[in-house]
Amino acid sequence: MSRIAYVNGRFVPHSHAEVHVEDRGYQFADGVYEVVLVQNGVMVDEIPHLERLDRSLDELRIPHPMSRGALRAQMRELVRQNRIRNGLVYMQVTRGVAKRDHPFPKNAKPSIVMTAKRIAMATPEAVENGVKVITIKDIRWERCDIKSIALLPNVLGKQQARENGAFEAWQVDEDGKVTEGTSSNAWIVTQDGELVTRPATNDILNGITRMSILKLADRQGLKFVERPFSVEEAKSAREAFVSSATAFVTPVTQIDDTVIGNGKAGSLSRGLRDSYMDYAAGEGATA
Repeated sequence: MSRIAYVNGRFVPHSHAEVHVEDRGYQFADGVYEVVLVQNGVMVDEIPHLERLDRSLDELRIPHPMSRGALRAQMRELVRQNRIRNGLVYMQVTRGVAKRDHPFPKNAKPSIVMTAKRIAMATPEAVENGVKVITIKDIRWERCDIKSIALLPNVLGKQQARENGAFEAWQVDEDGKVTEGTSSNAWIVTQDGELVTRPATNDILNGITRMSILKLADRQGLKFVERPFSVEEAKSAREAFVSSATAFVTPVTQIDDTVIGNGKAGSLSRGLRDSYMDYAAGEGATA
């Protein structure tokens, strides 16, 4: 079946989904987005994602396009029409259509677009082998906590990773500390078994999956701390992994030219991935 998209109040064939040439998202990247995981036909951590969407809109002073209840209803209809069992819902809200001028337009109506697609789950072998990341300079703006559609630095970093045979690029600040990946949060496990991830300041996007992992780690009594860590500390770590709505918990087994641990997924990373998958299928799922 052909995919269906939602564009400003209408469900339309994906191939016919269009926005105006003077939409400020196209002209200025003046908008925000969210990505929600769908597992077994239901959305995972839906409310936290919508709360973060609201926060991003408020930080950019973009009016909310509709009520929370109406948005949730349209998301479910989109999933239903696309027959998604395991996949993603992508939603994007911009300031709307207006004559091209940098200041906020006075009477623009926010535009909202949503799409949905299926995704394939990683095989156990792929999880065990883990992924490679490279380290790059962080060249982004100072409000990375806003989930803005202005993603060009992330795109450049992800392309650099691909050209180096890597899954992800970890961005590094001026002090030599890892901020986050181009589309994921970064984690390490020290030689003492302590789980470490950077604190949720303006330097990173506070991932919804990140917050769920911290909650699970706390319940399990794992030692963890939110603090910056250096590239050198990461390369000498016992384990490392990335997290996101699409990567879940994905073990990292190589950073640049350095193999992490024995080159296979570590026990803590595997355990957290299993715990997160159970959480996504149970407590985190929203019917």
